[in-house]
Amino acid sequence: MNKDRKLIIAGNWKMNKTVAEALDLVNGLKRELANVKEVDIVVCPPFTALSEVSKAILDSNIRLGAQNMSEHAVGAYTGEIAAVMLKEFSVRYVILGHSERRQYQKESNDLIARKALAAHAAALKPIICIGETLQEREAGRTEAVLEEQLTGSLAGLSPEQMEETILAYEPVWAIGTGRNATSEQAQAAHAFIRRWLSTKFGDTVARRVRIQYGGSVKPSNARELMSQPDVDGALVGGASLEVRSFSDIVKNSI
Repeated sequence: MNKDRKLIIAGNWKMNKTVAEALDLVNGLKRELANVKEVDIVVCPPFTALSEVSKAILDSNIRLGAQNMSEHAVGAYTGEIAAVMLKEFSVRYVILGHSERRQYQKESNDLIARKALAAHAAALKPIICIGETLQEREAGRTEAVLEEQLTGSLAGLSPEQMEETILAYEPVWAIGTGRNATSEQAQAAHAFIRRWLSTKFGDTVARRVRIQYGGSVKPSNARELMSQPDVDGALVGGASLEVRSFSDIVKNSI
């Protein structure tokens, strides 16, 4: 773990939790994690729960994130959410380019880059997701895929914006499958990402960018993953939907 980079653990609730359920979860997290200062804690509820969760965490150490946003600031884009709308609820982070959106909504690297620029224009911190499929890993293409996604998804960002961007390495084959990259596999991918950042943005920026691991993170593997030198946190899916499991991931990371 690099002491220069504060761990950031974010819960991606995906399409789960009614408003009432969201409040139950976040109120439980507030109780369990009230004394944690060593980790930036973020919850990313569905859009419908942002308003109430925002009020619930107002005086807590938990920060609010959104699961997606439009690349457009305003306009005739039915079903989309603009950055300024997220800001109304004190959203600070936004997940962009999650593998599920890349797969199901066919989001391209170019689109994700435009969303990232829009997020920075609104002073939101993007959490940009990258990662390879099982086929790509087995074909020995992990680094080539990561390089392609990094080059495309971060296009146009300044070094200053890059420093305020979080990257999430999520091997697609480990998301929601129960399969998990070993700590060595995670570290190897994170180290490659940091080397790439160094060549594109310089050593100082590369040292400061936080890179999360995502993909079946559980309380039982959190400590070993977070102990890797280039792993700076986690983007947690299923295990973020229960107070005990998400709290234990945070606590086990310290």
